[in-house]
Amino acid sequence: MKRLLALLVLAALVVGGAMLWPRGDRAPSNVAARQPQETAPLVVSVATAVLKPVPIEISTIGTVDVIASVAVKSRIDGEITEVHIRDGQAVKQGDLLFSIDSRSIRTELTQAEANLARDQALLENARRNVTRLSKLASKDYVAKQSMDEAATNAQSLEASVRGDEAAVEAARVQLTYTEIRAPMDARAGTVQLPRGNLVRANDSSPLVVLNQMQPIYVAFSVPQSDLPTIRVAQANGALPVGVTVPGDSSPPLQGEVAFIDNAVDESTGTIQLKARFDNAEERLWPGQYVSVTLTTGVDAKALVVPDQALQRGQDGTHVFVVQEDSTVDMRQVGVARSRQGEAVIIEGLSAGDRVVVEGQLRLSPGDHVQPRLQSAPVSGEGSS
Repeated sequence: MKRLLALLVLAALVVGGAMLWPRGDRAPSNVAARQPQETAPLVVSVATAVLKPVPIEISTIGTVDVIASVAVKSRIDGEITEVHIRDGQAVKQGDLLFSIDSRSIRTELTQAEANLARDQALLENARRNVTRLSKLASKDYVAKQSMDEAATNAQSLEASVRGDEAAVEAARVQLTYTEIRAPMDARAGTVQLPRGNLVRANDSSPLVVLNQMQPIYVAFSVPQSDLPTIRVAQANGALPVGVTVPGDSSPPLQGEVAFIDNAVDESTGTIQLKARFDNAEERLWPGQYVSVTLTTGVDAKALVVPDQALQRGQDGTHVFVVQEDSTVDMRQVGVARSRQGEAVIIEGLSAGDRVVVEGQLRLSPGDHVQPRLQSAPVSGEGSS
């Protein structure tokens, strides 16, 4: 029995050892698992920081304002006999807008002309009488009193003629008021009174309001701290202003500053400016809100990178810079302003630095990357 028991124990040890002994076909994979794996570099898009001229701009919101607006009213009492415009119609200076009943004024003009003709005839006769009497008076054939009466009568008729001429002219002026014409090129608003209505001179409600559309103003306000820069720039020439209309895909409209208010608004600490635009296509409409960009100068050597490179965190704005050994370094940067997809950097970078513009979210300082140039650098001066 002892001998049988010993044989069983020996068999168990052999089987257990065979199970614990590593098999040849698994050994290479275990060895490979214990070896450190190499990580492939991350592929990122980069752009180069460059020096280039960049305009110095002030951006704000403005309102389109008309240069001239006329509330058209009648200058006489009468009935509207014809309306010659439609709501919203564009009109030219001198275009006929409304016709008012002119019959009574024409009657007054006819009467005034008749009075003038009568008094002119009487005046001519009085002058002839003075001429005759003066010849007789020279020979003492008539009394001096008769001569004086004839001269006085002629002078009185001369005054009557001048009065008649004034009455005729007044009637003619009144007649012109029966035709209401556009005082300027403009666009009409809503016609308030149609044909057949009675109007009164200088009524409180206008017949129609005309707004000049070409040219037109854009009014906007800037902080008073920008006023010294604007004044200096204005002394060197006209200040260009660009305006973008919301929802309009066309290029910005270009104008220039035409007015700077003479006082700062104490309640807001801002000062109002107005820019003048030709508005030939009437893209600007009175009362419309627009985006305004005032250019006060040009920074000849501004350091710029794409806005996409900027990352914002609790410590401020930073970018990832690709080093010579293809590792990345995180740099805190100072940003002066952004314009057309580019950020102007005032500290933290130098011209020629390569910054990551795509793939930053996967990066940590010291990571190896495979840089891929996103696009050709913006034309400008290279690093010095």
